[in-house]
Amino acid sequence: MAAILSAQKLGKRFGATPVFREISFTVSEGDRIGIVGPNGSGKSTLLAILAGRVLPDSGEVAVRKGVRICGVAQISEFAERDTVRSVVDAALDRVKVAEGDRASRTAEILGRAGFAEMDVRAGSLSGGWRKRLAIVEALVQQPDVLLLDEPTNHLDLAGIEWLVGVLQNAAFACVVVSHDRYFLENVATAVVEVNPAYEDGAFRVEGNYSAFLEKKEEYLHAQKNRQEALENRVHTEIEWLRRGPKARTTKSKARIDKAHELIGELKEMTARTRTTSAGIEFTSSDRKTKQLMTLDGVAHGMGGRTLFRDIHFVITSTMRVGLVGPNGSGKTTLLRLLAGEMKPEAGSIKRAEHLKVVYFDQNRELDPEVTLRRALAPDSDAVIYQDRVIHVASWAARFLFAGEALNQKVGRLSGGERARVLIAQLMLQPADVLLLDEPTNDLDIPTLEILEESLLEYRGALVLVTHDRYMLDRVSTVVLGLDGLGGTERFADYGQWEIWQREQAAGKTSEGRAASAGAAAKPAAARKKKLSYKETKELEGMEGRIAEAERELQAKHEMLLDPKVMSDAVKLRELSLELEAAQKEIDGMYERWGELEERSKKVASEE
Repeated sequence: MAAILSAQKLGKRFGATPVFREISFTVSEGDRIGIVGPNGSGKSTLLAILAGRVLPDSGEVAVRKGVRICGVAQISEFAERDTVRSVVDAALDRVKVAEGDRASRTAEILGRAGFAEMDVRAGSLSGGWRKRLAIVEALVQQPDVLLLDEPTNHLDLAGIEWLVGVLQNAAFACVVVSHDRYFLENVATAVVEVNPAYEDGAFRVEGNYSAFLEKKEEYLHAQKNRQEALENRVHTEIEWLRRGPKARTTKSKARIDKAHELIGELKEMTARTRTTSAGIEFTSSDRKTKQLMTLDGVAHGMGGRTLFRDIHFVITSTMRVGLVGPNGSGKTTLLRLLAGEMKPEAGSIKRAEHLKVVYFDQNRELDPEVTLRRALAPDSDAVIYQDRVIHVASWAARFLFAGEALNQKVGRLSGGERARVLIAQLMLQPADVLLLDEPTNDLDIPTLEILEESLLEYRGALVLVTHDRYMLDRVSTVVLGLDGLGGTERFADYGQWEIWQREQAAGKTSEGRAASAGAAAKPAAARKKKLSYKETKELEGMEGRIAEAERELQAKHEMLLDPKVMSDAVKLRELSLELEAAQKEIDGMYERWGELEERSKKVASEE
């Protein structure tokens, strides 16, 4: 394929700090290039240079004559009076589309994007629908190259599927900055990582994200071998230098020069390849109570529209709930109800006594005028984390901030850096229940992976709203789906939710849903049936059986502390496996208890 855009040896710095140097790559017809890299590596700046909005300090961008480049920024903002129609019309005006050609150009794009109402104010749309509109604004201009900066950040999962379909079938080339691993896997035909760890500032692999990971591993392995070989050579030369060459001959002088050259090369390689990662670890309160929150017939609406109704759900300790649904279905509203910021219009939410709930709000803003020091440690130059006093400089380093950045204003931080500050604030609050509303926005992939590990190790309960399908699949143990029409369903995983949504759209019966979604996704109609005699007896004895199981679990915990067991690796492993199995059994009993209680209450309310 012929190149339509070529970037050669691009370099950019802000003040004395270089963002990147000597980055080169080309965009050819049909390319779908995913740009990845750590926060602060200059990915957004690179897109701005390709779009012509920012000039590089060095290097150049060559664009084939007649090529149209359109871009979509991270934040989609529109004027107060803008409507969907006026935004699209203005985009068509920019590329001088004749009046008679406008309808045919826009009808299919708007239809597939889901815009049925053209005169709705753009400012009244949710973040996800504003993002869709910004993408449509670019698409109707029929670009040859589309530049997208974190397009999935505000899209819901259905919106991401729409965008994947658009890009997979597009005639244009695109360059996408994204940390969404499933998105990159399904869209990218090449992946470029912008990272100063690479000798040329960037590393490109043809293929999808899986191919990139394989090639990167090979590269890093080769780099490690090269570094070890260089270290051995430098060690040999240093030993020679220490002995002191007897004669300063031309030959020995050349060897001394070469030794210094090797030492400089090793120093540069070591500095380049040094990796650090954010230290994310949430603190649970170690509460022994298992049932933390009980939602009993909860319903709520907004602007005269019912978001959800008749939710019966029990949140237990160690449960990790993935809360899913289309934009506008009430996911954030439900989180705010759980956080106690709002009261439900109907039903009740019962909380365990002295329950500690911590809420991460996706729209929470940091004061741009506050310094990083005060954002991380508001009251002094130290924080208290897990009963330890930690100096603010050490706390900042845990989130990859250098000491000299502490006096920098928060407004100058990148989106990913601000996200790390918010997570740092969150970690200082011990919690029984973590409510996370889109915590992945702007985080780079290494930080996402650490966040996932931390959530998997967290001992409290978690309710997670995220557009990151990879994180949702890996972290959640149960999925609560909102359909946007007032209905809710519980599923074992996101795949079952997808099947249910498709069958809802196809108008299938609840019995058909039960057959395809499996036993773990019992439809509401089945759960509303009156309890059988056997189930009634099961419910009556459930609390006692759980208490007995927890006593046995506690006994196993005490055995684990026995010095004889701790010194016997085989016994220690056997007991650890027994503990894990016992804990899973208790979790299953609590879920069954919640299900039976839910059905019992529903039947009672209907009678």
